[in-house]
Amino acid sequence: ELPVVDEVSADYQDEVAFLAVAGKSDLPPTADVAGRLLTDNVPWGLDDSIWDLYGVPGQPATVLIAQGVIVDMWFGAQSDEFLRERIDNLITLGA
Repeated sequence: ELPVVDEVSADYQDEVAFLAVAGKSDLPPTADVAGRLLTDNVPWGLDDSIWDLYGVPGQPATVLIAQGVIVDMWFGAQSDEFLRERIDNLITLGA
């Protein structure tokens, strides 16, 4: 999922803020994986509290938020096309 998110994020930089939230691990191994999977298009952080806050039981999971409201959420890896469709919907809702 992260390589797809990173690739898609390049096309939406002026419209959508992306953030990868890691958890369930220690900082050094997580930083190593993030460094291999993400460019500067997708900043990341390590914060286990995010999991409970959004009801996320595990990875990969995606939460789309517009104006402070969750507008879409799914679990599991998805295709480039699926992600673009959902982001386009997010942009329409946030406009």
